[in-house]
Amino acid sequence: MTPSPLQQSDPAVWNSVLREQRRQKEGLELIASENYTSAAIQQAAGTVLTNKYAEGYPGRRYYGGCEFVDEVESLARSRACELFGAEHANVQPHAGSQANMAAYMSVLNVGDTILAMDLAHGGHLTHGMALNFSGKLYNVVHYGVRKDNHRIDFDQVNALAQQHKPKMIVAGASAYPREIDHPKFAEIARSVGAFFMVDMAHYSGLVAGGLHNNPVKVADFVTTTTHKTLRGPRSGMVLCKEKFAKDVDKTVFPGLQGGPLMHIIAAKAVCFHEALQPSYRDYAKQIVANAKTLSETLMAGGITLASGGTDNHLMLCDVTSIGLSGKIAEHALDKAGITVNKNMIPYDQRKPLDPSGIRIGTPALTTRGMKEAEMKKVGAWILEALKTPDDAAKLEKVRLEIAEFAGAFPVPGID
Repeated sequence: MTPSPLQQSDPAVWNSVLREQRRQKEGLELIASENYTSAAIQQAAGTVLTNKYAEGYPGRRYYGGCEFVDEVESLARSRACELFGAEHANVQPHAGSQANMAAYMSVLNVGDTILAMDLAHGGHLTHGMALNFSGKLYNVVHYGVRKDNHRIDFDQVNALAQQHKPKMIVAGASAYPREIDHPKFAEIARSVGAFFMVDMAHYSGLVAGGLHNNPVKVADFVTTTTHKTLRGPRSGMVLCKEKFAKDVDKTVFPGLQGGPLMHIIAAKAVCFHEALQPSYRDYAKQIVANAKTLSETLMAGGITLASGGTDNHLMLCDVTSIGLSGKIAEHALDKAGITVNKNMIPYDQRKPLDPSGIRIGTPALTTRGMKEAEMKKVGAWILEALKTPDDAAKLEKVRLEIAEFAGAFPVPGID
């Protein structure tokens, strides 16, 4: 077999890619924010469009030769609007963090007050974490979840909104296992004259598939990544009402970014096209069904779940209920061929680098074609590995069983 151009040019990088490819094929990818893209999306991301500079927007570029990348970006924008029912889409943000920054800076000034979800209760770094740009630039007030049921405390949200009169209220989360009531947030935002923004990065695929209520209907701004449940390339996007379109566009370029990544925008266009197909709705339904089955299996095995279960693609597992920390659990599962991430749980008494929980998600395994029966097997392997986290032989036994099992479920873009 003739060596690939990458193999010939840079064997070191090639070998790392091959090992990562093997890891993705032989293991169980359960990180809630990860997924597998289609071969078509991978191909689009690797095209000659990476060679083209295209500062500006379709029809208004600062470089010549943009007629074809204009077509691609126009497709991505129109498909995004069709998919989510949006009035305007900016598909240039390089990631979710830039998308959030663009939404903030479109209407906020430094020092303005934002009301957003506490990172320790399931929010995101860009929702006002002290070391993040959002925490440095804005006066951020945080709401959280109730201690008794780990659901968003809307009484607290309303009370804080009335007290602080924020200029913007932010909904959305990175580690919240329940469907978010966007209309209730919108009602509170209207009561204090605040802009309403939703960061749906984690569950945008469930919105696209009709499984969760669509925040675009009630929010001024909606941001998202395009990977995770949406199953596209690693990137971001801002959706907004038409009246904010010019502000968003000029904030993204020239405000925050220079030339857009046209090869990634092409991959986004393909992603949106795939999500518009009827089969995508079935995929979204299966993500949720798989998460419910896996959560029930883990709870039956003695693991406590934040909020007592899940409505979406992820679950927060309190592994102190079986005598472990999140750090130990993550390490043991990694040795067994199961990839998760350690994670804080609401009202956690432990530190972020060694928290009480792990976060588990089903989008990637669902993409491989696994269903409820497979989730029961996966849950059993998780429980088996966590029973003996220091037993290298038993963890290796589980890893080999998983590698054989995983071979029956192709990885898009690899197999």
